[in-house]
Amino acid sequence: MGRVKEETSGQGGVMLKIVRRLLPEFGTSYGPAGDGPFPGILILHGSEGGYSGWSHRLAVLFAAHGFLAYPHAYSRGGNAWNAGAIEEVPLDRTADALSALREFPPCSGRVGLYGLSRGGEHALLLASLMAREGQAGQADALAAHAPADVICGSFDARSFRDSGDPGWQAWDAASRAWSWRGSSEGLKPTTPIEIERYSGPVFLSHGVEDATWSVAMTRRLSARLGERRGHIETHLYEGEGHLLRSEAENLHHERLLRFFTRCLGQGGEA
Repeated sequence: MGRVKEETSGQGGVMLKIVRRLLPEFGTSYGPAGDGPFPGILILHGSEGGYSGWSHRLAVLFAAHGFLAYPHAYSRGGNAWNAGAIEEVPLDRTADALSALREFPPCSGRVGLYGLSRGGEHALLLASLMAREGQAGQADALAAHAPADVICGSFDARSFRDSGDPGWQAWDAASRAWSWRGSSEGLKPTTPIEIERYSGPVFLSHGVEDATWSVAMTRRLSARLGERRGHIETHLYEGEGHLLRSEAENLHHERLLRFFTRCLGQGGEA
């Protein structure tokens, strides 16, 4: 088969303003048309998995506002029909993806990290571990929506049931969600996430009526981060649950885009 020739306009003179680009060895990214460079954002999904489309939807939103966004599918065994498992997920792989996005030619070299729900936990934990070791290539800015402030246990979509449903099982605290440097020994459930080790700017948000992950966790994170230097902002959405409704989500996206624009800079001309 012949190679696809890149064009700036299609039939009728319509120009594609958001384009997909393959991030080698990882997956698809979304960004503005043109050479850039564009500030990068690595997006971490929650227990819905990387193939549900939600993180890709968010990546397109970032791309529409001048960012090069990569939705990182980290759940294990997931596909278009199953969310997969968050179990012994190697955080090193996410650190490698962060580095690959930073070095990707369309990227400006400044990269933010944004996680939602379990992805928020993932983002906070990765940032704390990289900071603890003084590892190069840490995120230039970090945002987390509805995160946990402690390490949580594993999740497997195949066995998940709502509370009260037949077959519901209690959370197994012995099953670990994450690994680092080939081991999960230091990442036991209920261990506090030491995000205060990370010195970069942080954005936290949460729905006050969240019945999935308590808003108390974000309040504790905000209090702990308030004791160290570095830019931090916290937004709590009154009357909102785990998923924000339209008005709150629109406001949240405006705040999130302002945060990343301020911390990462503007993209290049398309």
